[in-house]
Amino acid sequence: MEPARTNLPKTEPEAYRALRDVETYLAGCGLEHALIELVKFRASQINGCAFCLDMRSKDARRGGETEQRLYLLPAWRESPLYTDRERAALA
Repeated sequence: MEPARTNLPKTEPEAYRALRDVETYLAGCGLEHALIELVKFRASQINGCAFCLDMRSKDARRGGETEQRLYLLPAWRESPLYTDRERAALA
């Protein structure tokens, strides 16, 4: 059974605003959308959030990310599939 999701805008409006501000910043910071999505997916792996992994994997795939790169992301340090730039962002 999945635990109930917290309604962050309602329960923690200041935290929600801060997260929304980060998203706004990321959208205009100049980093490639695909790189941002890759990092978000990795953060979801680290956090172990099934909801987030599902959402982020779909976002990454819509952005052109391959299944193979998503599968190997936990081993990004060893895999030849990631660029030096991506490795720097993931580190």
